[in-house]
Amino acid sequence: MMLRSAFVLVFGLSTLLAPLAAQAPEGWRIRVDRSANASDPDNVPDLKVVTVGKGFRATGGPAGTFWNPANRATGNYTVKATFNLMKPSGHTNYYGLVFGGSDLEGAAQKYVYFLVAQDGTFIIRSRTGEQVQDVQARMAHAAVQKPGANGQSTNTLEVRVAGNTVSYVVNGTVVHSGPRTGATATTDGLAGVRINHVLDVQVENFEVVRQ
Repeated sequence: MMLRSAFVLVFGLSTLLAPLAAQAPEGWRIRVDRSANASDPDNVPDLKVVTVGKGFRATGGPAGTFWNPANRATGNYTVKATFNLMKPSGHTNYYGLVFGGSDLEGAAQKYVYFLVAQDGTFIIRSRTGEQVQDVQARMAHAAVQKPGANGQSTNTLEVRVAGNTVSYVVNGTVVHSGPRTGATATTDGLAGVRINHVLDVQVENFEVVRQ
């Protein structure tokens, strides 16, 4: 594998915002979130991020939201990336795309996220500060690839914003679509990646295509 130098982000009791080091994709930043659920703690205190080609591999530990300030999209656009689950988690945890983001480094963070999990389900949620609401509750779909015999799986996710419609795509299949209203009324903003805790995920070919 094209693994280069690695680094570990260590944080205290509060959320940490830190720029990724020079070894990571240029310009990317990360917000690290410690688990607040005593019954579901982080398995290790650190989040390790390793550059792999033009992407990166995140191994936790805690959850992370990753973005590059240059990846800001408005109007009609598509955001996409390929996610490789390197090994199964001990329980269901989600990873995928973030879009419509603002104030990602602050207390008023806001974004919509479209995530998949190793059990073949996907979920769409919006976050404002610490408040989270479902756009689409957890749902199983055959398009979401589960880990194979080697414990790994690959899923390419896309969010397509076109006119008044937002479509959510897994491996070329639209798994959900809906109007730009309510929790998804604001799709303009930063796009990036969310990897929840206790996961080992490699992200490749992240891109924002503006139309």
